[in-house]
Amino acid sequence: MQRIVDNALAVTKESVKTLTYESLNNVARCINGVSALLLTLLPGKSNILEGLHGWELRPTLRGPRLPRWMHNGVSSFNHFIHELSVDSDTSSLEYSSGDDDSDGMSTPPSPLSQTSLRSWASLPANYESHWTEWITLIVWWVLLPARILLWVPLSLLRFVGRRNSRMSPMSPGRYGHSSRPYFSKAIPGKEHDVPNRTTDRRRGVIEDLQLGIEIFIEAIFDFFHKAAHLLFSPSETFGIVLSWFSSPSHSHISKGNYREVSDDVIVQTATLGDNDSSPTERTTMSLYNTDTRTCQDVITELGYPYEAIRVVTSDGYGLLLERIPRRDARKAVYLQHGVMDSSMGWVSNGVVGSPAFAAYDQGYDVFLGNFRGLVSRDHVNKNISSKEFWRYSINEHATEDIPAMIEKIHDIKTSELILYQPAMEEVVKEEQPYKLCVVSHSLGGAAVLMYVITRKIEEKPHRFSRLILLSPAGFHDDSNLCFTFMEYTFLLLSPVLSRIVPAFYIPTKFFRMLLNKLARDFHNYPAVGGLVQTLMSYVVGGDSSNWVGVMGLPHYNMNDMPAVSFRVAQHLAQIKHSGKFKMFDYGSSSANMEVYGSPEPLDLGEFYGLIDVPVDLVAGKKDKVIRPSMVRKHYNVMRDSGVDVSYNEFEYAHLDFTFSHREELLAYVMSRLLLVEPTQTQTVHKKAMKLKKKTETGKPRL
Repeated sequence: MQRIVDNALAVTKESVKTLTYESLNNVARCINGVSALLLTLLPGKSNILEGLHGWELRPTLRGPRLPRWMHNGVSSFNHFIHELSVDSDTSSLEYSSGDDDSDGMSTPPSPLSQTSLRSWASLPANYESHWTEWITLIVWWVLLPARILLWVPLSLLRFVGRRNSRMSPMSPGRYGHSSRPYFSKAIPGKEHDVPNRTTDRRRGVIEDLQLGIEIFIEAIFDFFHKAAHLLFSPSETFGIVLSWFSSPSHSHISKGNYREVSDDVIVQTATLGDNDSSPTERTTMSLYNTDTRTCQDVITELGYPYEAIRVVTSDGYGLLLERIPRRDARKAVYLQHGVMDSSMGWVSNGVVGSPAFAAYDQGYDVFLGNFRGLVSRDHVNKNISSKEFWRYSINEHATEDIPAMIEKIHDIKTSELILYQPAMEEVVKEEQPYKLCVVSHSLGGAAVLMYVITRKIEEKPHRFSRLILLSPAGFHDDSNLCFTFMEYTFLLLSPVLSRIVPAFYIPTKFFRMLLNKLARDFHNYPAVGGLVQTLMSYVVGGDSSNWVGVMGLPHYNMNDMPAVSFRVAQHLAQIKHSGKFKMFDYGSSSANMEVYGSPEPLDLGEFYGLIDVPVDLVAGKKDKVIRPSMVRKHYNVMRDSGVDVSYNEFEYAHLDFTFSHREELLAYVMSRLLLVEPTQTQTVHKKAMKLKKKTETGKPRL
């Protein structure tokens, strides 16, 4: 009788799992189909999606694809990682194929990501059988009276189940207490650990629903299995009930034994965590399964050296300056990201397609700057309010963040060069012993220009030898209708909005986790992803950047993400409205007078003559966020001011400068870096000399 009941429960359980799984998949396919229909009706989608590969309308339930730099890379290292990831990727198996488990373990193959395998490894071994006969419906109704009869002792049986699970924590037959699969999956060999950490293995929302529903069904049927076992084993049931009324000393000994077993398990886990950090990482991934890799993870996983430097600005903000160090190099490059971005953008394309790695391979000491503005809010004042923390504009990026990081770079390079080359000590006293170039993108370009000009006005060294500005912000008078609408919204409603919305970011961990997982669903269901990509492109005027792909980057995770303060957005609106590259307008003549020494904020375009280093401007012909006409305005003003400036255009959209593998852009940037030569004297244009004389009498204060 026990065997009949077990078989009936197994058949019913697997049928319910299959039914729920297929139902959820059909709903997802329906959503993907509706998205495909809507996508066919939207105009201009071909231009928006032309640079994105794999946006077929049919849903793909395969595992996450490898990054493009792994497929197209030319190095043996990339080929090595690609082969290992293909060999170890079990996430592409179909749900019903239970015979293809390569490692011989009873891990349920499914379309879910590989990071969920460890949490599934403790499920019963009969999970792999998926019976779909319609007879299971009849079995459900046959068992219904028995379930009603068993409802009375439910509370007692629940305590019995808990007690049995505690008495045998190492038993592999119990759900949630199988230690052998846990350790075998938590500590794989290095050859299998590299692709798992380098490749995106997170689950999407649909896959999480599948996992949650199946775990719930498993728990329900596990309970009924235990209940039936106790019902048909009266002697065992009587022994359990009798143990409840046993002597206190026996109970104390049992508790002591339980503690001993539990302590053994805890010690074993802690030891493994100390020897190998992967168990800790994968435990976190098994709970939420979000991609929380940092720039450090990407750099070190690819075999490059890494150094993290904490920089504190004069107004108390904590910044992260990251480095791929070449300590004895006399040439360095500083890379500065744009809005809603971080240093991850400079390494996101891996070895072959990332500017940071390309510069390091060319012999540069690479520094990756990060602006203030992370949701984690790093500040020396731990009790600072949200309103006060987000009270900054582009001015603070240029006059606080960049100066703090550049001076830290100068201190580090000077001390290291003296250490490695003692004869350099006399040179340091006379001139800068190294050459520092800057590569910046979007808002980072505007901040770099503002930094150079303000440092020249203050008669302080900016320490740069060359500026390479990729689609720099600063002039926005040729923006599209959406940006014009946002301009007037910020200008008209800023007194109210600034009190309600101090910054723009996803406020809670749950919604940040949801965004991280939706990015995976957009890849698994390409029509949905294509629809979202097209709609987001409409918002920014038809820019064909891979907006959906950027949403899936690890720096948008549940724990942290880059944000934009209200004042930064307001500052951009002021620049667009005035048609000039100006510093932040504080709203009154008295406030501006206190900061700048004049009733109006400084027009930086008038001070372009102070720029005393070569500038390379790069624009994207497909860039609809910062159009080529805006970049050309920088070029025209600089050329008229006597700046050594060059201008070039590529067939790129706005985000292609950092998040896409563009070999011709890397070749161009590297060629401009190699043009840097030691300069004996710094020349200042005649107009700059007049400005300098003017500032001696009425010098702007910054």
